[in-house]
Amino acid sequence: MENKNAIKLIEKIQKNLLQDKFDVSEIVEDLKKVREISMQENLPTVTKSLRLAYEHLENNKAFLISIPADIEENESEEETQEEISRFSESNDIESLEYYLSLLTDLSKKNNVLDIKAYNEAFLAF
Repeated sequence: MENKNAIKLIEKIQKNLLQDKFDVSEIVEDLKKVREISMQENLPTVTKSLRLAYEHLENNKAFLISIPADIEENESEEETQEEISRFSESNDIESLEYYLSLLTDLSKKNNVLDIKAYNEAFLAF
């Protein structure tokens, strides 16, 4: 995202996570604000992803989605879906940090692909 307010909100969440401050309600509120900005910027994939992310956090009080696996060219579609849909058994702060970092640079194709992989995992959860 290019909006400075959205970047500041994302960086605020990242800073809190680095300081071991995982406050679901605060993260959810900030993600909702970032989502409003993404709607104004007409970023439908990001808007959907942010909604799915904060709903996941609200429902589970944790981030239980693992970092999407890299897709190998020789993997079948079925194997790829299994890799994308992996879940974590405990609060995966590293994955949440990675997810947030994807949102800060949407010009990279792989970032958008990983956001879509997160979306699929959120929906499958």
